Amino acid sequence: MSGWSAADIPSQANRTWVVTGANSGIGLVTARELARAGAQVILGCRDPGRGERALSEVRSAASGPEPELGQLDLADLGSVRDFVAVVTERVESLDGLVNNAGVMAPPREETADGFELQLGTNHLGHFALTGLLMDSLLASREARVVTVSSTAHKFGSMDFDDLQGEESYSRWPRYGQSKLANLLFAYELDRRAATGGWELRSVAAHPGYASTHLQSSGPGLGGGFASLLNVTVMKATNLVFAQSDEMGALPSLYAATVPEMPPGGFAGPSGPGEMRGRPKLVGSTRASRSESDAKRLWEISEELTGVSYPKLT
Repeated sequence: MSGWSAADIPSQANRTWVVTGANSGIGLVTARELARAGAQVILGCRDPGRGERALSEVRSAASGPEPELGQLDLADLGSVRDFVAVVTERVESLDGLVNNAGVMAPPREETADGFELQLGTNHLGHFALTGLLMDSLLASREARVVTVSSTAHKFGSMDFDDLQGEESYSRWPRYGQSKLANLLFAYELDRRAATGGWELRSVAAHPGYASTHLQSSGPGLGGGFASLLNVTVMKATNLVFAQSDEMGALPSLYAATVPEMPPGGFAGPSGPGEMRGRPKLVGSTRASRSESDAKRLWEISEELTGVSYPKLT
């Protein structure tokens, strides 16, 4: 199969990247290939043990500076702030951030700060992380932020009247909402960068249908027949439809490193239904392009997280 691959990544020498959720799956492959291309990579991992194993794999592939590990739980804003403190102590500037970590379709739970788990982890945690790292990103000559979304954004809608799912919760629609929020954030960050004249490019990616730990970790929570059925169905569909995490990471790597990647661009697989294949630029729903929803979500996110971005004049 022809097309763009990890071998086509431009040199990342003298560039420093942070990758969240780098302990396994798409995040691990993303971190490993950026390090192979010469970048200094800081792995943000929730579980220290799995993080150490991931660090060892990335280290073995690295062609540049020694990769580093930091503990990061995006479901805890205290952990996000601690991680940022570690990053800013280690590096003077940051050239790139891949907002990759996420949870998918668990029963309703809350983060340490009382947010619905999927919105809190997938969107609010990354919103806070990106904002707290903004000074480091803007200190770079050409920083890039990649936010990983999903085709699930297509069935997502922003329930601003019940954003946290306190009145009504269904795991898959709420997953779709969190992935739609990822795109609203990525596009609004791009607009703000353009308006503010920031040296920053905000882009997005989705992996298609990739077989990773994500498919079983969320749907399998809660116990009982429904959770068992979810996991069984996911495993069966993985065998038939899913591509590997190696392939699933390519859109993220493409969005992160291709010089021609346009600001506000969205990368995904090129195959039928964007489920698998080599990466290319793809489209997203009208809802994801709503500037009014993006601004509303941005203001709510700043209020909920207590993280403010540079003000636009």
